[in-house]
Amino acid sequence: MNIDDQELIALFEGLDTPGVSDAMDKLGLLGQCLGIAPLDNYRKVIVGPAFTVQYVSASVPPGTVGDFIEDVAVGDVVVIDNGGRTDCTVWGDIMTQYAGSRKIAATVIDGVCRDVNKALGDGYPIFSKGRFMRTGKDRVQVQSVNQPVSIGTVRVCARDIVVADANGVVIVPRDRAAEVAACARQIEAVEADIRTMIGQGKTLKDARDALGYHGLQRKI
Repeated sequence: MNIDDQELIALFEGLDTPGVSDAMDKLGLLGQCLGIAPLDNYRKVIVGPAFTVQYVSASVPPGTVGDFIEDVAVGDVVVIDNGGRTDCTVWGDIMTQYAGSRKIAATVIDGVCRDVNKALGDGYPIFSKGRFMRTGKDRVQVQSVNQPVSIGTVRVCARDIVVADANGVVIVPRDRAAEVAACARQIEAVEADIRTMIGQGKTLKDARDALGYHGLQRKI
């Protein structure tokens, strides 16, 4: 991970996916990965640059399925586009072990994973459409790496910023990252003030009305 990556990641320190999602809404950006769920209720918020991988149906003879892992940098989030397929997996225990040993931040899959006990036991974060035991070997193969991919309806380019936690995954376009982070902080500051006001005895309606809660995420 280079210095520019580290600087962008630092902008999201203390933020979470709900706050980032609201900021994306306000800025008119689509980044919420519908149908992609965390394998566990992770307490930590994962933030990292996307290393994108696209899978396609296997050719004859079939191509490789996991060799790209050698090129993923420390702190990257592997983002795999398997076209939403749920009939075979693209991530299992060997990938989990190796990714963890290389200090890769997490894996996001538009598809399914397997060997979930290994990921849960190691605390390696995976976000996917589900879990299924059937191997992807001889069924799918890597088509490209670090090219634009789709995770559901969200387009992901290499080095976009991935924010993921127990709520799911948000993709922030790299060139809008600073703007999104600043907007999210403004929204969360207002919500913190609302919590303070209701803690002091104000009604929720009065606190929300006073601080403009209902327009926080409204598109500019």
